[in-house]
Amino acid sequence: MCGSMVVMQKTSARLLSLLSLLQARRDWPGAVLAERLDVSARTLRRDVDRLRELGYPVRAVKGPDGGYRLDAGTRLPPLLFDDEQAVALAVALRTAAATGVGIEDGAARALTTLRQLMPARLRHRIDALEVTSVARSAPRPQPQADTGVLMALSAAVQAREVLRFDHAPARAAATAAGEAPPPRRVEPHHLVARGGRWYLVAWDLDREDWRVFRADRITPRTPTGPRFTPRDLPGGDVAAFLTGRFRGSDGSGDWPCRGTALLGLPASAVSPHAADGTVEELGPDRCRLTMGAWSWPSLAAAFCLYDADIEVVGPPALEEAFAGLADRCAGAVAKRPRRR
Repeated sequence: MCGSMVVMQKTSARLLSLLSLLQARRDWPGAVLAERLDVSARTLRRDVDRLRELGYPVRAVKGPDGGYRLDAGTRLPPLLFDDEQAVALAVALRTAAATGVGIEDGAARALTTLRQLMPARLRHRIDALEVTSVARSAPRPQPQADTGVLMALSAAVQAREVLRFDHAPARAAATAAGEAPPPRRVEPHHLVARGGRWYLVAWDLDREDWRVFRADRITPRTPTGPRFTPRDLPGGDVAAFLTGRFRGSDGSGDWPCRGTALLGLPASAVSPHAADGTVEELGPDRCRLTMGAWSWPSLAAAFCLYDADIEVVGPPALEEAFAGLADRCAGAVAKRPRRR
């Protein structure tokens, strides 16, 4: 009896190791798997059959080397996570509220299920991690993207199929005829999450230009259109492209307006508030600051936020923006009623 128990324990441990290997890589040559598990090819085949009996769809791959692949099945068999994966999954579920998708309840239930299956050592680690997920503050609650819409957009991106959808404007408005605008026709390229919101980056077929659409304003239409050959995204990097569009540039990721000025403040006082600007120390109470903005007047105003003496280095457009800002400020004071 003791000998049988030892054999069963070794077999179970070997099955878990085999399952872990199959989940870590798409295709495994049979000889490589057998070598990793230190078993014969015959034992490997028996172990694969045992996994199949447990509900894991392990498929034999034909070819010169032969091998095995763990396919997606019609039902969800028991999953196997290592410690690092389990903790990462728990952290992701706890921060689901900041994703911009209404999945908080589902994430909480999934975390409860995952915690119940965890060994004690991992439960203690998860319980010790207290995370409060707070979405970015906004004047009013941000609308959340519908999970069904996100799935439809992602499917169109993966299938490379033309997508038709209705897109609600930022402010309710009707056309001149009082009718709703026609649906948009786009080639969807990327579904992106940024700052608690989801965006679709796509080539607009009617406007013949790249556009960024908020997913929470999209209502997909069916069926999708024909397949397309993906175009090259400007700059090749979707993160830089999206950042550039929000900054008002051509998609390069940089600000369209960038200038330099000298400030009568130490670099240590400016650096914490410079964001993506560059600060160079020139003395105990003087530094050079280079930063960008979406327009020259907004850049001039950003320099004024430091409440210090300013000397414009360049370019000339920044000097003109400071002059215009000074005129506006003087005009605002001149229009103020005099106090008696």
